[in-house]
Amino acid sequence: MSHVLIVEDERPISDLIRMSLGSAGYRCACAFDGLDALRQIEEGQFDLVLLDVMLPGIDGFGLMDYIRPLGIPVIFITAKDSVADRVKGLRIGADDYLVKPFDVLELLARVEAVLRRYGLAQSRLALGGVAIDTDSRTALRDGQPVQLTKKEYDLLLLFTRNRHIALFRDQIYEKVWESDYLGDSRTVDLHVQRLRKKLGWEAYIVSVYKVGYRLDAPDDPEQGATVGRGAGAGAAGGGAPAAPVAPTAPRRRTGRG
Repeated sequence: MSHVLIVEDERPISDLIRMSLGSAGYRCACAFDGLDALRQIEEGQFDLVLLDVMLPGIDGFGLMDYIRPLGIPVIFITAKDSVADRVKGLRIGADDYLVKPFDVLELLARVEAVLRRYGLAQSRLALGGVAIDTDSRTALRDGQPVQLTKKEYDLLLLFTRNRHIALFRDQIYEKVWESDYLGDSRTVDLHVQRLRKKLGWEAYIVSVYKVGYRLDAPDDPEQGATVGRGAGAGAAGGGAPAAPVAPTAPRRRTGRG
């Protein structure tokens, strides 16, 4: 499980990021000023730092002098949206730069992409009697291979990485089919029905009225999810794993604050 330090002085934004990452399976710590962030970085071990620029004590740009030698990936999250600030952030060593207000869906996708680049993305998941390996793009149900199409497998990843989160049909379609949702829900509904049946998840993938679907499958601790050193049903085709979706209504964005 990847450990993320969230350095953000505005508590509502910090709480939103923490809850979103927690729902997607990340372990989080929070710092609300630059000095506290420096202390936690010196005392702890983190796989990623999400860093605001305008902080009390030491600002985000200044903190990079301490973080860069440690080799910890950094994503700036800030209201400083000028090209000069973005270029500065990237040139001093940040791996990405996200401007407020932002969609949490985009943040989660960027977090996964950076961790995957460093070989820190979670590659094995186990829940609801199903074991998933994202490197080999395979799924086992009670130890037996499950034959999934590419779209079914991508749908499975989307659900497992967003457990207990109500996903809107347009979110599901746009993430799995990678095209604009035009209002026809039958494609999503049919794929969900087939996935439920193949995995025996009729009780776990629940319909959410006027929204879409939510996965409520429990963990399988005896199988043990692990963190892989490389990112990747029996699925057809390749492709990157689906990114997590925000645990909020579609298009929810942070404030500038």
